[in-house]
Amino acid sequence: MSKELSEAIQQLGHPRILVLGDLILDRYIWGEAERVSQEAPVLLLHETRQEIRLGGAANVAQMLRGLESAVVMAGVIGDDTEGQAVWNRLAEQGIDCAGVIVDPSRPTTVKKRFIGLAQQRHPHQILRVDREVKTPIDESITSRMFFSIRDRLEYCDAVLISDYAKGVCTLSIVQQVIALAQQSGKPVIVDPASSGDFRNYRGATAITPNRLETRNATGLTIQSSEHAFRAGKTLIADLDLAVCFVTLDSDGIACVDQNGHEELLPTRKREVYDITGAGDMVLAMVGLGLASNLEPGLTARLANVAGGLEVEQVGVVTISREEILQDILHHPDVRSEKIYALEELQRLVKAHKEMGHRIVFTNGCFDLLHIGHVTMLQEAAQEGDCLIVGMNSDASIRQLEKASDRPIIPEVDRASLLAALQMVDYVVMFDEPNPEHLLRCLKPDVLVKGGTYSTDEIVGKEIVESYGGLVKPLGVVEGQSTSNLLDKIRQQSPTIPISLSQDSSKRKAG
Repeated sequence: MSKELSEAIQQLGHPRILVLGDLILDRYIWGEAERVSQEAPVLLLHETRQEIRLGGAANVAQMLRGLESAVVMAGVIGDDTEGQAVWNRLAEQGIDCAGVIVDPSRPTTVKKRFIGLAQQRHPHQILRVDREVKTPIDESITSRMFFSIRDRLEYCDAVLISDYAKGVCTLSIVQQVIALAQQSGKPVIVDPASSGDFRNYRGATAITPNRLETRNATGLTIQSSEHAFRAGKTLIADLDLAVCFVTLDSDGIACVDQNGHEELLPTRKREVYDITGAGDMVLAMVGLGLASNLEPGLTARLANVAGGLEVEQVGVVTISREEILQDILHHPDVRSEKIYALEELQRLVKAHKEMGHRIVFTNGCFDLLHIGHVTMLQEAAQEGDCLIVGMNSDASIRQLEKASDRPIIPEVDRASLLAALQMVDYVVMFDEPNPEHLLRCLKPDVLVKGGTYSTDEIVGKEIVESYGGLVKPLGVVEGQSTSNLLDKIRQQSPTIPISLSQDSSKRKAG
């Protein structure tokens, strides 16, 4: 699956997305949690710094900007210092704020978070103080916001609605925007409020409720994937949706569509430091994926990765495509996904190089994997950021060995053994007698071979050096070779017909 995900990241476009919802200013007060106060049984926080960040729908907008999408923002701020701070932060990121309306009758929503660090451990929230008004916005404000949305939706590829139940996402504005988007064929994706009343979202394309929101809306407690599927089908039927993404925190995302297809998309285990912003990140990635015409299951997998990276951070931070791609490349789902055909591997190598990674290549038959091989691969991996192993196929070995009983281990098993090694990032097989074609296609930064080779004996030296690459022989583990192992096997079991006729010059070419 990592192959599909890495290709999907590279297929994402740069759509223009309209975000409607509650704009929030997050204020962080950082400090050392020194002791319990003498005045009351509460922690005493020694403040060290303050910072402000965007929250709510404003955070969704900045998440999209981090994912290289153009953004139009629609929402409400107060006529106050905090509202001006929200506007300025959005504008600084190149977000179109023409749909942000100033309402002097209500304050800008502010969430003040106190973050404590005790005994140099990882910081955690110890208190949150909210300032907000939840009454629905006035109809005149709704009209002004809708007219602005109407003027810009024609130039957008999707609409995201981020409802934090602060009064902006009224039935009137949400239904008008959904109807307008339906007329122009633009998908609408909603991150719903936790109240459980989802009627406002009827007719949207997709919805991304979490466990609690799903339970409040359907009455079903989500304790398994089957519960999530059942709830998703209920929401699709009740709200006339195309897709429902039920987010299940560490269990991943349950994806259900209007055709009855259901799939649980698990996420890998991570260190969770702060769940703030994870739902916003999932909404942003789902919106970007659907706006780029990715299929829902693939979109949900990308959202899993993006949301997982978010919870590894303290507070709200943007996640880039490069970070998502790097996470995918460094954490393949299964070992077999390290084994690639050349054309597929070229795309992955291109992605690694775009991230500034140093590509290392080595090659060999790796028949009867032994400590000499492992030691060489460990040394090779230390030469760069990504290690590719070119492996002679069975046909290639027979060309080199001129013996019908070699290789001892068939190519599928040899490739799987190499892929199982932690230091190996990718395995690619080749049928030619030598890896020169691979080197011309992949253009690694470093070509290495075991220490039995001198630099001049390494096949492909001229190719790699022609574009400025490095060619380097590595160390050797004395007495460790496939030939020696086969000699010992034949000596101990002389009835086993193992051919050892080898030509050393041809062997080095492989």
